[in-house]
Amino acid sequence: MALKRKRHREVAFLRHGGRSVLLVEDSRMFSTAIRFRLESELGVRVVHCADMQSLCAVVAKQDVEFSLAIVDLNLPGAPDCEALDFLLTHNIRPLVFTGSFGDVTREKILAKGVLDYVVKDSPSAIQQVVVSVDRILASERTRALIVKPSQGCLEQEEGLLRRQRFEVIVAVDGTEALDVLDAERDIDLVLLDLDCPDFEGLLLLAEIHRRYTDMGIRVIGVSGRADDMTAPRFLKAGGDEFIRKPFCADEFTSRLLHLAAIQKRIQALSMAASRDYLTDVYNRRYFFETGKRLVDKAIRRGEKASIAILDIDHFKRLNDTYGHEVGDMVLKDVSRQLKARLGGRHLLARLGGEEFGMLFVDLDLAAAVACCDGLRKELAATPIEADGEPVTITVSIGVAAIEGEEAFDNHLNAADQFLYMAKHGGRNRVFSVLALEATLAARRAAAS
Repeated sequence: MALKRKRHREVAFLRHGGRSVLLVEDSRMFSTAIRFRLESELGVRVVHCADMQSLCAVVAKQDVEFSLAIVDLNLPGAPDCEALDFLLTHNIRPLVFTGSFGDVTREKILAKGVLDYVVKDSPSAIQQVVVSVDRILASERTRALIVKPSQGCLEQEEGLLRRQRFEVIVAVDGTEALDVLDAERDIDLVLLDLDCPDFEGLLLLAEIHRRYTDMGIRVIGVSGRADDMTAPRFLKAGGDEFIRKPFCADEFTSRLLHLAAIQKRIQALSMAASRDYLTDVYNRRYFFETGKRLVDKAIRRGEKASIAILDIDHFKRLNDTYGHEVGDMVLKDVSRQLKARLGGRHLLARLGGEEFGMLFVDLDLAAAVACCDGLRKELAATPIEADGEPVTITVSIGVAAIEGEEAFDNHLNAADQFLYMAKHGGRNRVFSVLALEATLAARRAAAS
């Protein structure tokens, strides 16, 4: 159990480390327990104020940017929601945590645009606060795509999502939705309005799963149909959640925040699992999963793409001469330079040992070869220190164009064949079909 808690804290810290939360609560018991749990489990910094005077002083300093505030409605010096109004005036998003609550108060604070509310009427109240803060902080980095909404439904959905700081994109039909998913690599949630008679929501759901499995997009169906089978059909087809219209605002928000929190937790775990432990670039598994999707997308859109394999020359000899510690240093240094040169535009991964894979998006073969040759020259011009002496590192690179639908392995194998030719031709060079054609042309010219 202790190990599970430790892992949860590590993942949570990846999500919320560096965030600050303002806690406005006069109860010592509640404030101490909430502060301890938020800091230890979510990795956030908590600033506590016990009354209205200290709240005003903290906000006046303006030295901390608060992601949200947890606020009691009744405080010393602020018995009637004055602290809540003060926070809203200063654009600090409030989560209400209070003991005095009824339907009138509920409607009053929801009308003000609060993020959420938790009532101090059960032993699980503090746990509810922690869960709610986790969900709210996750939602700040959540992007939602709403597809084919009716006008009234769109206004309600978009308003509720934007209140929680979701970034919202709207698509008028399934074709536009797929175009958005192709163009945007970090959509988290898709909301499908299933009520339009000309809209095949289940077909779009199947296409999203087929194209974007590795992205783990969560799909929510929304419907007001009287047909009792709409929900089970959607969920059996792979939908993640179903909400019936007209929906309660609290229910809608809670379900979406819950899914967003799950999505961010999975993304944090996936990101940790996708990195190479030594070099911190992507690993082989991620390269194959994401590379296949990027290649499929390029072929669908008629875009250019190229793939390359880079191999560090004489790496075994370097390890034998200087030891594995220096070998690891070389791998880290090569990775650092490759990341700096490629940036986030192209996909880079360590395939294993001293081999790296590169997928060039929107680059034809000639441009990819030129990019690789620049990498090769830059690495050769930057020696590293080993046992007090500079060691020059050279690389060989094979590059292949992606020109049609093939298994992803076949594209990589083509680059691997050109890598073999580069090494066989003397290493420290970039080889592709362009170099092969140039060699053949030179031979024909010499023969004539």
